[in-house]
Amino acid sequence: MDTITLLSAAEQVAAHLREALLREGSSGTIPGVRTLATDLGVNRKTVERALNQLEREGLLVAQGAGRRRRIVLPEGHGPPVLRVARLDYDIPSQGADYIIDLRHRIETAGHVPLVADKTLEDLGMDAGRVARYVKKTEADAWIVGAASQKILEWFSRQETPTFALFGRMAGLPMAGTKPDRESTLSTATRHLTGLGHQRISFLCRHQHRLPEPNQGLRIFLDELEAAGIETGSFNLPDWEESKEGFAQILDSLFGGPTPPTALILDEPILYHAAHHHLAKRGLQVPENVSLICTDADPDLAWCEPSVAHIHWDYRPVVRRVVRWVNNVAAGKEDQRQSFTKAEFVKGGTVGPVV
Repeated sequence: MDTITLLSAAEQVAAHLREALLREGSSGTIPGVRTLATDLGVNRKTVERALNQLEREGLLVAQGAGRRRRIVLPEGHGPPVLRVARLDYDIPSQGADYIIDLRHRIETAGHVPLVADKTLEDLGMDAGRVARYVKKTEADAWIVGAASQKILEWFSRQETPTFALFGRMAGLPMAGTKPDRESTLSTATRHLTGLGHQRISFLCRHQHRLPEPNQGLRIFLDELEAAGIETGSFNLPDWEESKEGFAQILDSLFGGPTPPTALILDEPILYHAAHHHLAKRGLQVPENVSLICTDADPDLAWCEPSVAHIHWDYRPVVRRVVRWVNNVAAGKEDQRQSFTKAEFVKGGTVGPVV
């Protein structure tokens, strides 16, 4: 009969971590002692001894006090290095904090981040043009930002794995994540109607409205109807997606006898353009018209009065994308769609109807 070898708690933790690192082909760095202790339900001293053992084996390399240990897998155990291409909706989004952090984390995980030299705007949000462009681009995985349902449907049929970063992903067999702005938009709309606003217009991009309103816009219209407001094109106006087209729709809305008392703007760029346009008309915010931006932006912190907006933490979004990239590299099936919490921040740009 074979002799039974009893492992200490630290040896058991080391064995568990060793098996996970080799099985998943992990790269980058391993979580810190505190995180591992919480996740595994053991004390920190046990985790520290286990990590020290893996250091002696050469599986981990210490990088100094306060820094996570680097993972060094034996030859043949590492996952393939992926070329991860990102197709953004437009150029301004490429400088966003979450985009910078995402690129850094993909590199830290041992992969090669690529940025497409075209955007969905450049390609006219046209599935045919996107298909031709993607097929000419050498990439092992795609991250697609704020795409229409038709675009994401095309990606979902391809062999190359694709992650939907925002966009109309619901019901499609693909991974994705975005902030839960829909339920938060409901709160923002009720806040406006509670202050007496009856004439509320929501200005957003085409892909959110066509061929039919997305879930967030349907929630917005449902809240208006629940408040006894008859909805129509005034609440969700169509406009040519250009600087000139945006100015024209604002002129149309505010040139009539019953202009909006509140505007909801779907992006910071639309918020700033609308605020500037209203100022040229001599309209004050919120005295003459209330404004809400559906997204946060560092520039909003400099605005006075403070901007009412929807806030979400980009860090869980970035972590989810990187986890998907690592799963793809390890050959794991991952089509989970997730949402990160969002909240409505009441600012000084919203006031009661005068």
